[in-house]
Amino acid sequence: MQIKALIIEDEEPARNLLKNYLNNFPEIEILAECADGFAGVKAINEHKPDLIFLDIQMPKLTGFEILELIEHKPFVIFTTAYDEFAIKAFELNAIDYLLKPFSKSRFESAIIKLKEKFAKNQMEEKNISNLLQLNDERVEKINRIAVRSGSKINIISAENINFLESYGDYVKIHSSLGVFVKEKTMKYFENHFDSDVFIRIHRSFIVNVNEIKNIEPYEKDSHLAILKNGESLKISESGYKLLRQKLKI
Repeated sequence: MQIKALIIEDEEPARNLLKNYLNNFPEIEILAECADGFAGVKAINEHKPDLIFLDIQMPKLTGFEILELIEHKPFVIFTTAYDEFAIKAFELNAIDYLLKPFSKSRFESAIIKLKEKFAKNQMEEKNISNLLQLNDERVEKINRIAVRSGSKINIISAENINFLESYGDYVKIHSSLGVFVKEKTMKYFENHFDSDVFIRIHRSFIVNVNEIKNIEPYEKDSHLAILKNGESLKISESGYKLLRQKLKI
């Protein structure tokens, strides 16, 4: 059994500790080390590893953002100082974690678990999807979106977003950097963005109120939001009521 692996961890001492512990497991081959999320996504796409050791809180991209952006779904062992909720989520989805600082025996336990799953050829795609869904249900606010466009990764800050548009099972992100598509729901963004800035004005639109130039009547009991870039968005009756409440107009 030969297992190809990547280490994606921004702290050099943690990378060195992992490599030291892995000396006892010659069947696990480390293909590359990555110190940030961008390099991690690139390495996963390039090497298509069987396993990644993944930190969660890293510069450029978080561990969760990496999992959102990759197409190849490897086995994941988290190396984290993350909170209790996340640890429970890992356990529920049969994804192991190493809570920093972790001992050699705890590391060996994670590897034994990994090898059992690998031997049974159990795929991780469903587990990763479940983990991301559980993370989406957290009430933690976000101020950016990580999207992939071909081989390029863009980080779009909330202030650069004009509006979000429902697009089937996806959401179109209309921004000053261009239009991007993200596999998330409108409800996710409604729950995770600042609700005083991003307002659901229609079942199809969430608008950044700072981008609204004016509001005009449109047909019976409806309105249009005219944006600073010239685009116009329909406002439903309930959306108009919410806008008036938030903007105090």
